[in-house]
Amino acid sequence: MQLVQATRDALLKPLSTVVGIVERRHTLPILANILLRKNGSDVSFLATDLEVQITTNAGFGVGEDNAATTVAARKLLDILKALPDFGDVRLGLDSGKLTIQSGKSRFQLQTLEAADFPVLTLPEQWDVSLSMPQRTLKHLFNTVHFAMAQQDIRYYLNGMLLVFEPGMVRTVTTDGHRLAHNATAIDGVQERHDIIVPRKTVLEMQRLLGDTDDLVNIDVSSRQIRFRFGDVELISKLVEGKFPDFARVIPSNYTRHFDVSRDVLQGSLQRAAILTTDKLRGVRLQLSQNQLKISASNAEQEEAVEELDIDYEHESLDVGFNVSYLLDVLASIKDETVRWSVQPDANASVLMTLPEQEHFKYVVMPMRI
Repeated sequence: MQLVQATRDALLKPLSTVVGIVERRHTLPILANILLRKNGSDVSFLATDLEVQITTNAGFGVGEDNAATTVAARKLLDILKALPDFGDVRLGLDSGKLTIQSGKSRFQLQTLEAADFPVLTLPEQWDVSLSMPQRTLKHLFNTVHFAMAQQDIRYYLNGMLLVFEPGMVRTVTTDGHRLAHNATAIDGVQERHDIIVPRKTVLEMQRLLGDTDDLVNIDVSSRQIRFRFGDVELISKLVEGKFPDFARVIPSNYTRHFDVSRDVLQGSLQRAAILTTDKLRGVRLQLSQNQLKISASNAEQEEAVEELDIDYEHESLDVGFNVSYLLDVLASIKDETVRWSVQPDANASVLMTLPEQEHFKYVVMPMRI
């Protein structure tokens, strides 16, 4: 039975969309597969790792028949990528195998029963439903994702806090050493809901969302979140647990500020970081009258020094930071100017904000050098 006929690139687009969540190591063999469903001319591609599920649709089905099967996702993707970019590719189902034909090339892949493929069960109703432009949601994710923990035993830190409240949606991440916060105004929320979105879901959404004003529809329940945009539907389980109280972490009483060019600061930190060690990524920041001095040294007694002119007329301050924590935030924002707010205490956290974005806040703890 012939299932699909389309150009190579037309087939690659939906397949590339869903294959990102297919784990290379898996507990069930069928999780290495994608579910391919054909209902007349409509064809859907679905992949899951039991925590996240992505579905996308296309209109290149052949005939009016209905059929469904599962096939190894990465094998199919690799074959399509290797085929020449001319002529149509035909996918068919024959004696339990998926056939792939293009010109004089022909492949057969083993399949597993579609009925055995695990699909997430949706809730009967959603607690929150709203829409926002894709570029807005992508910006919220991009400006905080870097502060998520990775494989922390405090599992609730291995994700992003998403707060829905009347008139506002917030994104917050922390790994215990730093915290990133951003927010945007939004309509459609009646009461506050706090959820934790898994790290993998955040990274997938960053990959899939476009810099467009096309809407993404968001539905939230106590255990799941669903994103629908274009031909894509992503459903994710949520992380259970209580996220730290971010409002208590963000300083609100700092009175000593200075502005610095993002590009200039980023360049200085990148150069100083060359002489830091992999284990101790420490740089020293010394504030004095109208000057910021950045320095780094290593066990070989090599030293880097960068001096920046700034508008600062407060007490001197000598403080150390993990340079990666500073470079991460500078790589994720696009604003020309970064504002630093400090206290005259080398053990106090530093607050970084953006003059053009009132809701963005980045708190980073110092380190001993």
